[in-house]
Amino acid sequence: MVAQGADHLRYSIIDPTGNITALVEDEVAVADQPRVASRIMALHPQVEQVGFVRFDPAVVSGAPVDGELRMAGGEFCGNATMSAAALLLLRKGQPGPMDGDVVTVQLAVSGAARPVEVRLYQTEKQSFDASILMPDALSICNRTLAFDGVSGQLPVVFMEGISHVIVQPESAFFWLLDDAPAAERAVRAWCADLGADGLGLMFVEKGASERRLTPLVYVPAADTVFWENSCASGSAATAMCLAASEGAPCHVALHEPGGTLRVSCDPTGEGTRLYGGARLVAECLL
Repeated sequence: MVAQGADHLRYSIIDPTGNITALVEDEVAVADQPRVASRIMALHPQVEQVGFVRFDPAVVSGAPVDGELRMAGGEFCGNATMSAAALLLLRKGQPGPMDGDVVTVQLAVSGAARPVEVRLYQTEKQSFDASILMPDALSICNRTLAFDGVSGQLPVVFMEGISHVIVQPESAFFWLLDDAPAAERAVRAWCADLGADGLGLMFVEKGASERRLTPLVYVPAADTVFWENSCASGSAATAMCLAASEGAPCHVALHEPGGTLRVSCDPTGEGTRLYGGARLVAECLL
């Protein structure tokens, strides 16, 4: 259901490190959001996810926020959160391009129990560098998973709104990276096995001077499976897993199909901060 009196549904397309995101700016009933998201994704095949935003100051769970974001499947998405914060500043006209100011935005986001902090620096008229203080992991543990007759342990990072399985070359399941249909069946099956709201498979390869990350994400409520160009929550989960296994803060650059995301994870300090960017690509009507 579109807000009463609206002739069209306004939405913007944002590029946060290749993880193309559509943000709907008019009110849509929660029950109708998956259907609206499907229509938008059919019109724009490059769009990997759809969120619904409201840019009015409010108090959510006792904390003041500058706006709200709900993903179509009710999941948490870091890239969409950075995109929503950038769009909020563009709509409010603050700051101006190249003003040199870092602006902090607090957003209520689906899948996160507390407001999420995003810092933005406007680099061009419609582009921002951004960092997001990611919600802490609920737990990090090894779980025995099975697929197609193969069984093995994999680290799982349980997070608010989405969880991630970290798959490294020594894993018994790294072959899934080269078999997309099998990987897509596996992520659906493991999401159910783990009881997760949404699940990512993060295929992590370590080279001589860099780590490569290939993300596959399944959101049951939206019935979407995507080999994403980048995944913010999955990148954060990868750094959290590395920090936990090494028992020390982790600072890592992850080279993903759509570009590079940097993560700083210090469990005994600030927590996990992810660095990326967001650029407004188009403004549309449905």
